[in-house]
Amino acid sequence: MAHLEWTHGNTVQLLENGEQFFPRVADAIANAREVVLLETFILLEDKVGIALAEALCACAARGVKTVLTIDGFGSPALSDAFLCRLTSAGVRVRIFDPGAAVLGQQLNLLRRMHRKLIVVDDSVAFVGGINFSADHLMDFGNMAKQDYAVALSGPVVSRIRAFMRSAAGAEARDIPEPRAPMPSQCAGADAVLFAPRDDKISPDGIEQIYRRAICGARTRVCIANAYFFPGYRLFRDLCKAARRGVAVTLVLQGMPDMKSVRFAATLLYGHLLRAGVEVHEYCARPLHGKIAIVDDSWSTVGSSNLDPLSLALNLEANVVIDSDRFNAQLAARLQLLQEQCRRIEPEALPRWTRWPALSSFIVFHVLRWVSLVGRWLPRRTQKFKVLTRAEH
Repeated sequence: MAHLEWTHGNTVQLLENGEQFFPRVADAIANAREVVLLETFILLEDKVGIALAEALCACAARGVKTVLTIDGFGSPALSDAFLCRLTSAGVRVRIFDPGAAVLGQQLNLLRRMHRKLIVVDDSVAFVGGINFSADHLMDFGNMAKQDYAVALSGPVVSRIRAFMRSAAGAEARDIPEPRAPMPSQCAGADAVLFAPRDDKISPDGIEQIYRRAICGARTRVCIANAYFFPGYRLFRDLCKAARRGVAVTLVLQGMPDMKSVRFAATLLYGHLLRAGVEVHEYCARPLHGKIAIVDDSWSTVGSSNLDPLSLALNLEANVVIDSDRFNAQLAARLQLLQEQCRRIEPEALPRWTRWPALSSFIVFHVLRWVSLVGRWLPRRTQKFKVLTRAEH
């Protein structure tokens, strides 16, 4: 992971749910002067998606170079009129691996562009797990998602801008390289590591970052993650940390948006509890966050779940923050999450998970198998469809 470097002198602000995230993004776009680069897995044609489209169109119309990248699986149902409005205003729209539906079903599930990244000029960047859809707002109802992102200012913004400019390929050739940060931009106290994951740059970078932090933990590890089914090595590291006296806490989905995900996680509960790991299920609404703290200064926020798709297949991006201040802030939010959780007790587990020999055998072999998924599957060229005004 030599290519992943810490940048110092940043300021990181936690944003919780769409109520905090969407207004900050809209304000940043409204004040853009040179460039807006935005990547999202899901963009829906609802009140959130329409508001974003309006902001991007206004931005492009005043001469700001604006590039929007969406995922073909995550955002398959945008109308021609919606896309035409964007391209006609000058927004450059890229669709990652659009694929083709068969009998109305999208089959291109693997190796998705799952990142949620935004850069505006050299002034601010956003990294997290929040998509552009109305189900990230509390007025959506009891299925509104609980999620997190961060707003970043300081020299790390130029690093993320350079990454996104490179990822945008030909659509960003006329976008200037980020400028070197001025001393006045380095006024913050937070160190930040920007950690993307893909097959070329860092195929196992995010997993290695988690493992390194967990193996070095002295007092606590607290992870809140929507889709938890890690590879064997990360699973083993969590159990070892708990056995050596580290307070290891997992906050997972108790009200899942996909029931199969919760079922997969429950396969691991018995082994985790026997190792001393606390497992809590968040039951207020679907948990979509991907956040963690280790000890008193290490934190991470991003798009990467702890499952085979995120750790071995998808294009993802997290930031790791070295900051006592931010760690304390995120720890407080995690504590509030736990107050709305159901703690998993051994007596509540399915009967077969209480048989250590059987459950350990299953956990060991299943986790070894899922760890190899990304290596077995053939690598594919990353494909983008670039929309033009003529197509509409």
